[in-house]
Amino acid sequence: MGDLSRAPPADTLNQLGQTLQTLKTRLENLEQFSRSNSSSQISNLKDILQNKIDDLEKQVLSRVNNIEENKPNLKNETEQRGKIESTLTTLHHRISDLEKGQRNNLPGDKFQLNFSLRTNYMYAKVKKSLPEMYTFTVCMWLKSSATPGMGTPFSYAVPGQPNELVLIEWGSNPMEILINDKVAKLPFVISDGKWHHICVTWTTRDGVWEAYQDGLLRGNGENLAPYHPIKPHGVLILGQEQDTLGGGFDATQAFVGELAHFNIWDKVLTPGEVYNLATCSTKAIAGNVISWSESNIEIFGSPTKWEFEACRQIN
Repeated sequence: MGDLSRAPPADTLNQLGQTLQTLKTRLENLEQFSRSNSSSQISNLKDILQNKIDDLEKQVLSRVNNIEENKPNLKNETEQRGKIESTLTTLHHRISDLEKGQRNNLPGDKFQLNFSLRTNYMYAKVKKSLPEMYTFTVCMWLKSSATPGMGTPFSYAVPGQPNELVLIEWGSNPMEILINDKVAKLPFVISDGKWHHICVTWTTRDGVWEAYQDGLLRGNGENLAPYHPIKPHGVLILGQEQDTLGGGFDATQAFVGELAHFNIWDKVLTPGEVYNLATCSTKAIAGNVISWSESNIEIFGSPTKWEFEACRQIN
């Protein structure tokens, strides 16, 4: 889950509460799955895990009461926090094991990845690298209410430059896109726990960029890494920010939320093409550089997969 021992008590409780809610939602999904498949084993394990979550909620409530009474004991707080963290991580892995039976039946592109914990080991690696690009468009569906900041939906690192292309919302800062360590702040408002479709376009000529949310242009600018082509032969990671090529992950920058339909093109999409993607038009096109497909990604640390059909199950 990352190192919560350094976080203020209120932030720690908030993160634990969000994690508990995520685990409860996953258990509800498992319950529905077990009913439709008559699986008594899954149902029984679900009941055991539900009891453990109830116990964890009582522990978190106890910590709230201790803080409100202004009677903190640093040593006891640290020990209790560590126990809760350890139990949550164990629960996550056990639920992930139960969910594995559902993954094999998902269509090739109709799935989402759920990054439920802020860790430095949960991510997905795109099997293909990027070519040299002088223009690009990157689009995806995102859902998150994580605080502070949803983290890093994706990062692309090349030899000698870990921040070749990064999308990140860290701390209280707005979401940013980095190209060769140059930064543009993006006008997205998406940390509301609802599904949003976002696209960012860029061209090396004058470093012109555009940001679309839910099919509409929300902002634009220029002078973002002008005349710097995106370099090839790098590593593309979903869910983590890279400090070294393919690694050096920091849990505080990890993505927490759900992600789907991650696509990259080596051209600037038109406003009409972006709108078609956000509205799930039959005219929508898949990425010609990276397209969203289960066969294109490799998963590490057990982020979970669920069925996802854009525009049918939104919010």
